Amino acid sequence: MKKAAIPSDITITFWGAARTVTGSMHLVESDGFRCLLDCGLYQGPRRAARERNEHFPFDPAQINAVILSHAHIDHSGNLPNLVRQGYRGPILCTPATRDLTAIMLADSAKIQEEDAAHLNKKLTPGQPTIRPLYTRQDAFETARHCFGVPYDQPYEVGHGITLRFSDAGHILGSAMVNLEFRTRKGLKSLTFTGDLGRRGLPILRDPAPIPEADLLICESTYGGRIHPPVEELGPAVSEVIRRTVDRGGKLLIPAFSLGRTQAILHYFRSELLAMRVPDIPIYVDSPLAANATEVYRLHPDCFDDETAQLLVDDPDLFSNRRTRYTRTVEESMAINAVKEPCIIIAASGMCEAGRILHHLKHNIEDSRNTILIVGFQAPETLGRRLVERKPRVRIFGRDYALRAEVVTMNGFSSHADQNDFDAFLGPLAGRVDKVRLVHGEPDRADALARRLLELRFSDVTVPDRGDTAVL
Repeated sequence: MKKAAIPSDITITFWGAARTVTGSMHLVESDGFRCLLDCGLYQGPRRAARERNEHFPFDPAQINAVILSHAHIDHSGNLPNLVRQGYRGPILCTPATRDLTAIMLADSAKIQEEDAAHLNKKLTPGQPTIRPLYTRQDAFETARHCFGVPYDQPYEVGHGITLRFSDAGHILGSAMVNLEFRTRKGLKSLTFTGDLGRRGLPILRDPAPIPEADLLICESTYGGRIHPPVEELGPAVSEVIRRTVDRGGKLLIPAFSLGRTQAILHYFRSELLAMRVPDIPIYVDSPLAANATEVYRLHPDCFDDETAQLLVDDPDLFSNRRTRYTRTVEESMAINAVKEPCIIIAASGMCEAGRILHHLKHNIEDSRNTILIVGFQAPETLGRRLVERKPRVRIFGRDYALRAEVVTMNGFSSHADQNDFDAFLGPLAGRVDKVRLVHGEPDRADALARRLLELRFSDVTVPDRGDTAVL
């Protein structure tokens, strides 16, 4: 067998989440060996998103390996399309990410199929049929490529490249990626943070130290921003619930099914046990959230010490006697007939699809109700328009008056803020040659870049899509 040549230079091309927070995808090339860091779904205006997701800027069949940081759709969601177009290599991730990715991609494929079917009903005679970006069969095939690599264990990717995952503390199974390359110039290394978590959040362990490297690719979602203290979240949520119940209203929470929903349920449980909130029904109206919660229960190895201790006394951290997980369409529709105050948690987190749209349609014009925004809302999404308090918003092709109260709580974010970045990145000043900031809107990435220069990092830039870095 011919021995692989020792590479001289390693090139990284930033093909996704460059000056934006969606569609994470970075191509690492080393003398013909091509490795993809993430393969996320680009989310934005329908036509632009379809064009970006359908057409890769490289040949998928020529990619040798994919390394997946975590299961969120903006990092994993275009993997079935990659496989559909010829990718046949492994998808390396942590065991928890492997399990979560299987259900996330199946759900995404179902949405793709239903969206295509809905649009095809509106076609006029002679118009070409719209096909889904990928199908559930593609998602199933993709899951067969996923291979679990535990945290902190070296894994030989091939071509003189060693992979090691470190806990990123963002969602269950999320990882920082460290790659070490054996080159003609000696050992070179790259660290990709994926999405960094925060210190002190419940359930999961805090992020591990960021591995030192010659090149650091770091997320920047909340660069220059400070989240409210974690300790304030419980009381703040309790106040919103009490205020809404006093009006006789419902609390609607658009929440990502993976990560955010489980954190919110944990807070509700804690506040209810402390008798700081009324004992009202909680509807988790998302089959995906129900499935993701089951995966959480399968991986207590990812929990922090406090949560592990809680499991000794109560094996179910994500529900109480008033919590109802609804799976069928009929169960979801029945929630709209509920007249008493209640809490409805439903996807999607940015209000662009899913069951939350039906609940908004029925409740957005009632001033007794509250819409609680607990995550980042990308530009041009319905969620962003709600945050901006647009007087009228469009849902299912019809305009509705926004009369419900809108409350935004960024403290629920599982992304690092500027204080976290200072703590995580500060020790690496003078020890990391290059820093490239991704996964952030331009103002947030630029703010973090300025701060890193203040901390004595020498080479910090925010790449555009298609820009490269060289080791």
